Amino acid sequence: MSEPSRLPFEFHPLPEPTRTLSSSGVEIATYDLGKPGGAGTVDRSVLFAHATGFCAAVWAPVTDHLQEYHCASLDFRGHGLSSIPAAGMDWSGTAEDVLAVVDALGLNKPFGVGHSMGGASLLLAEQMRPGTFSGLWVYEPIVFPMQDSGLEPTGLKIQDISSSNPLVASALRRRDTFSSRSAAEENFASKPPLSDLCPAALRAYVEYGFEQLLDGSITLRCRPEIEADTYKMGARHSAFAHLGEVACPVTVARGHTKFRGPADLAPLISQALPSSTLEEFPALGHFGPLQDPVTVAAAVRSALAAVSAGL
Repeated sequence: MSEPSRLPFEFHPLPEPTRTLSSSGVEIATYDLGKPGGAGTVDRSVLFAHATGFCAAVWAPVTDHLQEYHCASLDFRGHGLSSIPAAGMDWSGTAEDVLAVVDALGLNKPFGVGHSMGGASLLLAEQMRPGTFSGLWVYEPIVFPMQDSGLEPTGLKIQDISSSNPLVASALRRRDTFSSRSAAEENFASKPPLSDLCPAALRAYVEYGFEQLLDGSITLRCRPEIEADTYKMGARHSAFAHLGEVACPVTVARGHTKFRGPADLAPLISQALPSSTLEEFPALGHFGPLQDPVTVAAAVRSALAAVSAGL
């Protein structure tokens, strides 16, 4: 028996996705959230890219506050309703997913918004095809300096967060099945790290990040082994070495630095970009866009306005 509906949602449900062919035969679930109309409409497309283990829907609480723009999002390969690549989760593939979606939706120099892996994938996509984006807003993108570059944040060794990554082991241990969506939501809300998510983002993750089985239970769409492989590949791309080739303006956002991690990389990434602003959110952690959608939407709007003023 299927679980009773828990509508109303605290965010606008996503439309049915279209299927976009990316590299290696992977099909990407693509969500066109529609072009706005009426007063306040802005002629600008914005593409949202999610973090490892999540899916397009977690951006819904943010896009709900940006309805004057033409917003779109995607499930990366191995995530959500997209197919799994046979050759593994190399991040050049996630960049190719971005470019495939830009082409499929006919987006003309969109503004890109990305979180963690999503931010890195946007930077990689712009490096692969310069001029794709008018600008980027990336929150704690996973872009490591090469280990022989000598560029390491104070008190942080690159190998601490790129080798023997504890996130890999954590992903492989992840519980992947729950008796119901309500049980999953209650479980995640009770303990870190997902307890940091605002209720709307957590509900979006549970609603769209899990598949309902015939017996009414639910199981993760991003399988633990896929999430683990994605983390493994996070330190094996060369985005940092080519940051100087990213000509469009980029806002590199980060949360607090109470713990060692991706936030420590943000100043290095910002400094290596030709046109960049470092934006600080000391009240937020690595899941910042999912913690405070209203604040993040306002920051994205400001970045978009700055890019539009410079065109």
